[in-house]
Amino acid sequence: MHPAPSVILFSTLSGLGFGLLAFLGLGMPAPTGFSAFVWFTLAYLLAVGGLIASTFHLGHPERAMKAFKQWRSSWLSREGICAVVALIVMAIYGAGLVFADTRFTLLGYLGAVLSVGTVFTTAMIYTQIRTVPRWHNLTTPFMFLSLCIAGGALLSGRVSLAIPLLVIAAVAQIAHWVVGDKAFAKSGTTIATATGLGARGDVRAFEPPHTGTNYLLKEFVYVIGRKHATKLRIIALVLMAVVPLVALTLTQTDAVSGVVVHLFAAIAVISHLVGVFAARWLFFAQAEHVVGLYYGKR
Repeated sequence: MHPAPSVILFSTLSGLGFGLLAFLGLGMPAPTGFSAFVWFTLAYLLAVGGLIASTFHLGHPERAMKAFKQWRSSWLSREGICAVVALIVMAIYGAGLVFADTRFTLLGYLGAVLSVGTVFTTAMIYTQIRTVPRWHNLTTPFMFLSLCIAGGALLSGRVSLAIPLLVIAAVAQIAHWVVGDKAFAKSGTTIATATGLGARGDVRAFEPPHTGTNYLLKEFVYVIGRKHATKLRIIALVLMAVVPLVALTLTQTDAVSGVVVHLFAAIAVISHLVGVFAARWLFFAQAEHVVGLYYGKR
């Protein structure tokens, strides 16, 4: 599928933002006063900034409010509701820390659950799409959630948690690639099943439906070369997990201290963010929609 920048920004930034909010809700860290204001500002800039970015992919952003009415059947609607409730709960929780030096523990736990739940609903938007076999499996929510939690631990400075969580996130990402590469063939969908002509014999594309491009080709039949995809996977994995793991490990040694520790921590965060961007670009670029069968692209 076409890797739209707005959706990549949304799924990357909001995941990290809600991950950080989850750790703040759990009291890791538990700042107060101006320090709490800085922590929550960072988390909200990421979470809300990602949500705002997602609206740029909508054909009619002014109709976004209508999505909230379909919560019984739409994961997009559930995501919107969960995000709003999570942000409101965490705003109240954060206000207690900033203005009253008080931590409302139960409210923080509720906000943490809602924050992680928001990322889960985001993942389910893609997981439910049967026409994209690469997404339609359990590795999709596992990958989204593991990156959210690992990113939250990294941003919140929980080094002892971030190291194993980054390893888990890397495993989840690799699992998503491995399972996804086999998903289209495993689904059994072919041009014969897509056209319903399989009973008549072998089916092949004689001519494309039309000579020019169209919306379907632009949005759903994006093709990336296997060699380029492999290189990008390696780059994404190294930046997302390997570099942060090395940087975080160095911060734990006695050989570095003070400014150097903060420098390594900054390198870990920036590298992880860039790596997730690359992985998320591949998430969309390699998503083979079955509509491509009609154009001989699968």
